[in-house]
This record gives sequence, structure tokens and C-alpha cells, in this order.
Amino acid sequence: MGLEVHGVAELSAALRRLSSVRFDAVCEKNIAQVYERGKSEGGTPVDTGDLKKSLAMVPAGEDSEAGYSMEYAPHVEYGHRTRGGGYVQGQRFLDANVRKQRRIFKKDLVAQIERFG
Repeated sequence: MGLEVHGVAELSAALRRLSSVRFDAVCEKNIAQVYERGKSEGGTPVDTGDLKKSLAMVPAGEDSEAGYSMEYAPHVEYGHRTRGGGYVQGQRFLDANVRKQRRIFKKDLVAQIERFG
């Protein structure tokens, strides 16, 4: 289960035209913040701690990624059925983290465009 940044196409295209190095730096910074928020207290649900330990980040410019490698991560995020026929609600921990970061990402893109545009 990972994170991909979509949207803000016009802003990212404008910054990419100005400098792909700056765009890559903004992407890496924001993915690093998603990662750090996930590692912080309350950023990832903890039962055994394995889910939190599985959070990893790959800094690769605009292709940077942060995500969980535990096979059950999507079930904790989105919810799942139980053997008895019940349903466990998803905790939407990654979604909440991404929603917080979205505003910061847009602000960082605008700041870079204004600074170097």
C-alpha cells in the first residue's frame, strides 16, 4: 500500500518547466513529511507495531514513495470483513495523512513558483 500524488497538475507543470530539480525537491520533502507523520505517535495504528515498522520511504524526486509493506495494511486502512460475517471499519490513517499533506504540497509548489518564476 503506497502513496501517489495526483492533482495540482498546473502547478506541478509550471514548476517542472522552471526547474525539475526544484520540483523533485518539493516532492521529496512532502513524501518525507508523510513518512515522518506516519512514524510519529498516532500516525499509524499500533497493535503489534509491525504495521508502523513496515512504513518505508523511497526518495526519488517526483517518483518518491512512502507506503506500508505489511500485507494487511489495506485492510486496516479501508476496512475488512471478519470470519463471523461482521465488518471492521477502516481507520483511514494514510488517507488522513495525505489530506493533511495535500495543502502543504500545494503551498510548497506555489512558493517555489513565486520564488523562482
